[in-house]
Amino acid sequence: MQDKFNLLSNKTYVDPKESIEYPPVALSYGQYKIKDNYYPIPIGTYGNFSFIQAAPKSKKTFLVSMLCAVYLADKTKLTGNIKGHRRNLRLVHFDTEQGRFHAQKVFKRVLDISRNNNEMYDTYALRVLSVQERVDFIELYLQRYGSELGMMVIDGVADLVMDVNDIKESSDIVQRILRWSEFYDIHIICVIHTNFNSNKATGHLGSHLEKKTETQIQLNVSEENEDIVKVTCKRSRSFAFEEFNFEVTKNGIPIVLDKIDDILKLNNGTNFKF
Repeated sequence: MQDKFNLLSNKTYVDPKESIEYPPVALSYGQYKIKDNYYPIPIGTYGNFSFIQAAPKSKKTFLVSMLCAVYLADKTKLTGNIKGHRRNLRLVHFDTEQGRFHAQKVFKRVLDISRNNNEMYDTYALRVLSVQERVDFIELYLQRYGSELGMMVIDGVADLVMDVNDIKESSDIVQRILRWSEFYDIHIICVIHTNFNSNKATGHLGSHLEKKTETQIQLNVSEENEDIVKVTCKRSRSFAFEEFNFEVTKNGIPIVLDKIDDILKLNNGTNFKF
C-alpha cells in the first residue's frame, strides 16, 4: 500500500514553491505584451488539448487543414497571424468520418497550404475500423512514435465512442485524451459537431470535453456569405485569442481574412448562423 502511495504521490505532487514554466506553445494566433516583451497567444500548448465545435457542413475540416499546415510550416502566406511552433516534431492527422478519397483531399490540402513535404506528417483514415480498433490504433501509434510527436488531430472524436451520451464512455475517452497529451507532451486537437440549433458540443462527450479542454474553438458560418466562417475562442485557460474570419476560395483553399477584407466581403454584416 505504501509503495503504491509513493508511486502515485511522485506522479501527482506539485510543490507550490517550485518555479514551473508556462507550457510551450504549439499553435498561436497573435501576441500579447507584458512590459517590453511579446508572447504568443496560444491556440494550444504542449501537454494539453483543444477542441473545435461547429454544425455539420460548417467547414471544420478547412480550419483543421489550416492549423495542420501552419504547424508543419510555422507560418504561411494564407493563414495570417496563425503561427506554428513545431520544434521539428511530427504531426499525425486522424480522420474518422471520411473514406480514403475524401480524407486524402483534406490531407493533400494541408500540404498545398504549407508547401511542405509529408516526411513529418502522418495521415490515417480510420472509418474502416471499429470504435475499439480506432482507439487501439491511436494507442499503438503513440507507443511507436510518441517520442517524435508534437501534435495530434482527431477529426471526429465522437467516433471514438459508441454513444456520445454515455457518461462513463465519454468520461473514459476524455481521460484517455488527457493522459495522451500529458504523457507524450503533445497538443491534441479534437473536432466535434454541435447539437442542432445550438452552440453546445454534442452530447455528454461534448460536455466532458468542454470541462477539461485548454481551448474551446467555435465556428459560425456567415449568413451574408456562406464561404466565410468566423472562428471564435469560446473558452480558454489562458489569454483568449482574438476572433478571426477565413474564406474558402473557389479552388477549395481556406484563407484567413484581414480586417479590411472582412469589411469589404461582409458589407459590415454581423449576422452568423449556427
